[in-house]
Amino acid sequence: MSASGKLSFEVKPGGSLRGSLRVPGDKSISHRAIMLGSLADGVTSIRGFLEGEDSLATLRAFRRMGVAIEGPVEGRVVIHGAGLHGLRQPDGPLELGNSGTSMRLLAGLMSGQAFPVTLCGDASLSSRPMRRVTDPLSRMGASILTEEGGTAPLAIHGPVRLKGMEYAMPVASAQVKSCLLLAGLYADGRTCVTEPAPTRDHTERMLRGFGYPVESAGGRICLQGGGTLNGCELDIPADISSAAFFIVGASIAANSELELRHVGMNPTRIGVINILRLMGADIEVMHEHNIGGEPVADLLVRSAPLRGIEIPVGQVPLAIDEFPAIFVAAACAQGTTVLTGAEELRVKESDRIQVMAEGLQRLGVDARPTADGMIIEGGGISGGEVDSHGDHRIAMAFAIAALRAGGPIEIADCDNVNTSFPAFTDIAGGAGLFISERREI
Repeated sequence: MSASGKLSFEVKPGGSLRGSLRVPGDKSISHRAIMLGSLADGVTSIRGFLEGEDSLATLRAFRRMGVAIEGPVEGRVVIHGAGLHGLRQPDGPLELGNSGTSMRLLAGLMSGQAFPVTLCGDASLSSRPMRRVTDPLSRMGASILTEEGGTAPLAIHGPVRLKGMEYAMPVASAQVKSCLLLAGLYADGRTCVTEPAPTRDHTERMLRGFGYPVESAGGRICLQGGGTLNGCELDIPADISSAAFFIVGASIAANSELELRHVGMNPTRIGVINILRLMGADIEVMHEHNIGGEPVADLLVRSAPLRGIEIPVGQVPLAIDEFPAIFVAAACAQGTTVLTGAEELRVKESDRIQVMAEGLQRLGVDARPTADGMIIEGGGISGGEVDSHGDHRIAMAFAIAALRAGGPIEIADCDNVNTSFPAFTDIAGGAGLFISERREI
């Protein structure tokens, strides 16, 4: 919350999205680039770094542990790596703001350090579940104290001797998988993680890019502790999670034709495209190529009539961050859309099932939350006032909904949009969304 009051979005109804744009760099990859670059031997040069609050929290944390980092300047960052054992104890707790990725991945990395450290976050992050990482880390030998409910702050006591282990994740989670693999860098022996369904594999790809061997087969990912990382050059693609709002917007708004450039097309992240195509979206993938081990492409999206579907359960982990936007698409589709198997949405920056259902209901949509998903009867959206509950993706989803709304939509508590998408209103306005900002006094 700003000292001058909370930020609201006011979006007038109608319009279309046209032209060509590039959304900011991928947040997941930006986090990992800072972490591995800091632990590498030599220099790592990064282009396309996301200058949002979440990834900047990771950058500041490593600076406080003695890593020399130049930038960011227009997405460019140069990291002079400290080596796997070169971090220094910070002069106080590491403040990670709203970033769950920072906290969960750093929990793994910090468990292997020769000094104690405490990881803190804002009120939202401090309410999110951390036992999913602290419990398996404890099995590796880590010493971590949490609040009574298993939440942050996390007090990590080093030094300890970590042991590699076999771990079968009960729930598919890229953050848990990445946390344990990063702890495995410091462990004696092999660390292997088996996931019940595919999750984003940026950590495995990037470790290989830094020269660290990682084995992957049949949902089982393994590495041997005690290796080294070597500095490299990285070009971070545009974030498909940020592009998702414009993919949905161009799909639902009449007379839209929008090109999204240099979008990350990692196969573990393209569930939003697969789901929207099943709903009838017109999405053309062009100029596919690879940058630093990550597939990228340009997307051309044209408006199309959407239909309700039963979302395949296998696509849920591949689109877990994009469901606020997908819910808006479902509200504009003809027929019923049913989501199941997405209980993970209840422990994001907000309870995204409940908050999105309540917001859609306020806009006249028949949206019924369930324990692990939602049932949405499509057809139309009215204007009204909704509350994002400080969740950046919910704020942007309701902004895009105005393209098909019957009246203006006002969205409260939008400051956290800067965690993942700085300049969202400028970019969205330039593409054709009638959006403005208002700050309470």
